Amino acid sequence: MVDLIGFAHSQFGKFPGAELENLMRDVAGIAVSDAGLSGADIDAVVVGHFNPGLVAQGFTAGLAAGLLPGLQMKPSVRVENACATGSAAVHHAANLVRAGEARRVLVIGVEIMSSVPTREVGKALLQACYVREEGDTPAGFAGMFSRLADAYAERFGDPHPAMAKIAAKNHANGVHNPLAQLRMALDEAYCANESERNPRVVGRLLRSDCSPISDGAAALVVSASDAHDRRDGFVRLRATAQTTDLMPLSQRDMSELAGARAAWSQLMHRAGIGLNDLDLLETHDCFTIAELMQYEAIGLCAPGRGMQALEEGWVMPGGRLPVNLSGGLKAKGHPVGATGVSMHVMAAWQLLGRWRSAPLPRARLAAILNMGGAGVSNYGSVLERVR
Repeated sequence: MVDLIGFAHSQFGKFPGAELENLMRDVAGIAVSDAGLSGADIDAVVVGHFNPGLVAQGFTAGLAAGLLPGLQMKPSVRVENACATGSAAVHHAANLVRAGEARRVLVIGVEIMSSVPTREVGKALLQACYVREEGDTPAGFAGMFSRLADAYAERFGDPHPAMAKIAAKNHANGVHNPLAQLRMALDEAYCANESERNPRVVGRLLRSDCSPISDGAAALVVSASDAHDRRDGFVRLRATAQTTDLMPLSQRDMSELAGARAAWSQLMHRAGIGLNDLDLLETHDCFTIAELMQYEAIGLCAPGRGMQALEEGWVMPGGRLPVNLSGGLKAKGHPVGATGVSMHVMAAWQLLGRWRSAPLPRARLAAILNMGGAGVSNYGSVLERVR
């Protein structure tokens, strides 16, 4: 069995002059201390860092040895899987523990995105698409998800009323997260209508439909269950799953997220639970259309009926399955390499009662669904509060 026993999370935002190594050092120290350990107790380090040219420093795993006393000469590796990079790092660490290669692993997710102009960020992120066919997509990855919104509209009708509800929900949740980048409430009417303050980015996507450019880091310690003596303050990684769908959008039905559906099905089977057993979900709302389509991918709603989860309050605080109580990527922020680690930290903290945007009495099970690319790499985790 694998447990998450130490946690850290920086403020997300735009921080001119932020340095990658300093962000990593800060969260590494807090997470290891939170686990009641020192660097010498850590057997390996896994770094999640996307960085398609956003900062000059490559070979991020090489920084690990100097982050804390005791980490020198410990194995370290960097993993990358587009916007699911952070979850890839968590899963890799868990697999090291399951395989008996390590007892305690430090996981760090980090990204600095604001050091280059917005246009350059867009070009960099497009490296996560099928460049041969999609590399010239207008508006970068917003353009990619605009194509998904158009495909959904053609099959089911205009999704933007539901997208506006999602944006307003996640901004309302983000107000209560002190680490969120955008702690501002936006009402549904604002999110539904193009305006000078909420301009159209591309296609059906307004600015309120898009997660921001973000800097930040998060970290956690993954441990074998018999390698720590904590009686509280930890959660169990009950199950994990990952799938990879075809990369070219031209070869897929863009009105659905088949890869996310397959990953979720595997996850529920491995965890031995169903959707109704979950107390909360942190999901990948890089763009509001993604969250809407994920409602359908996980079986919360039938295809084309994602609006029902919003109209009936299922995904709201206090609802059947609260979604993105942290504010999600939309309000919390989306520093790509840090995102998946952040999702695990936020879900764990909500289960443990360390931070909640809404009361979750007796919450026991949380799920994470993190996507890389336009629904290409799909990672799911189930966390369980043990005590």
